Amino acid sequence: MRIGGFQALTLSDYPGHMASIVFAQGCNFRCPFCHNGSLLACDRPLAEQIDEDGVLDCLRARAAFLDGVVLSGGEPTIQEDLMAFIDRVKTMGLKVKLDTNGSRPEVLRDLLGSRRLDCVAMDVKAPFGKYDRLTGVTAPVEAIRESIALLAEGETPCEFRTTFVPSLLSERDIDEIRSYLPARARYTLQTFVADNAIDTSLRSATQLPHDKTDDIPHHLDWFSGE
Repeated sequence: MRIGGFQALTLSDYPGHMASIVFAQGCNFRCPFCHNGSLLACDRPLAEQIDEDGVLDCLRARAAFLDGVVLSGGEPTIQEDLMAFIDRVKTMGLKVKLDTNGSRPEVLRDLLGSRRLDCVAMDVKAPFGKYDRLTGVTAPVEAIRESIALLAEGETPCEFRTTFVPSLLSERDIDEIRSYLPARARYTLQTFVADNAIDTSLRSATQLPHDKTDDIPHHLDWFSGE
């Protein structure tokens, strides 16, 4: 698997678990607010990528005190050998959480059906009418809908997330996104990290909606529906 980054320990990216993060190299979106610009290119030189065997050796050495591994990116589901990588992680007795943009429901379906995933976090970038603007590409909206439905119908624990960029999204947009999600779904509104946004004009936009910021320094969790 193409790996652009590795974090040996996180206590926040897989709630309730001690985990490592593997950042897949390459993404099929070009979100202007993305702060992981170095992970976007699929053709990043091999010399700048991280050796897969080295990452697996590191995980193996830490498996006794880790609970799991977060596969983030980039976009992990565009990796041809994602399943093989997950299988190698699973042999260590570790849980696997997938962070995805939901653009490849066929991959998500196979991963869920084969019970390779223990948790999924899916980014819902915007109301469907704004998806092209928020992703920087002609967005596969029907694929996004399908991925939401797959997670809603499945038994794998999941959450949906939106990064709130004040100049690109409104509170009404957030309410519309919530309407796409199943009742009682976990939905996280994430603070926009402006410092390294690939669109430099966004780097002064940092605030959450005014009525959703009280005592919430980093992110907001709530449940959609009644």
